[in-house]
Amino acid sequence: MTNSVYIATSLDGYIATINGGLEWLNGFPNPSESDYGYHEFMDRIDALVMGRKTFDIVAALTPWPYTKKVFVLSGSLKEVPAVLVDQVEIVNGDISTVVKKLNTRGYHNLYIDGGQTIQAFLRKNLIDELIISKIPLILGEGIPLFSPQDQPLKFEHCSTEVFEGGLVKSHYKKL
Repeated sequence: MTNSVYIATSLDGYIATINGGLEWLNGFPNPSESDYGYHEFMDRIDALVMGRKTFDIVAALTPWPYTKKVFVLSGSLKEVPAVLVDQVEIVNGDISTVVKKLNTRGYHNLYIDGGQTIQAFLRKNLIDELIISKIPLILGEGIPLFSPQDQPLKFEHCSTEVFEGGLVKSHYKKL
């Protein structure tokens, strides 16, 4: 069982602008149209767990970007758009319990997405793997990837790749 994060940040550690915008990611040059290993990562994932704010952003995308089941962690969302009913399910409650329930349903390798969701999983020490791509851009402010922790979390560096345009992807696993 693995709970993994695959995310891009600015050099100063932000995953989105202060209002949740991701447009800064589209301005990054990618002449070879690399997916930076995203599809390879997704091939080993059973499902995604994302927060409500992230879901609100991706729910508007056409076509729907995921082939794996998506679980939206939300206490306020009551239903998903009709077109996504077979692909998306709302879950809520203590995240440790949510993960255990998903594991018993056969979802063992989870992709954790969304700033607050990632931070909540980190606070519970439920992240096993971090794959972080640094975009060579300083936003100055925004939504940070990390928040204060009650205890240090130790990870070991597995690898780093440098791509065209200066994107640097680093892979870490929990010790």
